[in-house]
Amino acid sequence: MINPGTYNITVWQGADYDKTFTATQGGTAINWTGYTARMQVRDSSDATATLLSLTTGGSGITLGGTAGTIAVAITSTQSAAISAGAYAYDLELVSSGNIVTRLLQGAFIVSGNVTR
Repeated sequence: MINPGTYNITVWQGADYDKTFTATQGGTAINWTGYTARMQVRDSSDATATLLSLTTGGSGITLGGTAGTIAVAITSTQSAAISAGAYAYDLELVSSGNIVTRLLQGAFIVSGNVTR
């Protein structure tokens, strides 16, 4: 079992965001082969409306298998659709046996766009 890390993400409204995380346990990269991933952004952890949803399979998250990497990509169109403010997110990985592991959680901050 992995305890989720806290990592605050700042996205600039109307700009692309691309960040790659490497997950290790005891200094060794975690093998994500056979896993899927999902990430959602909401006003708060108990909000029902989803502001942004990313998944593996071409929808914003790419897993690096034995390298232990998780790449998160948000397009400028996606970031432009979210109002400036502070929100909540988490990123979960799901094994082939449907075991869900929350890897990251934290604030999702959108910095307002001036140039349009």
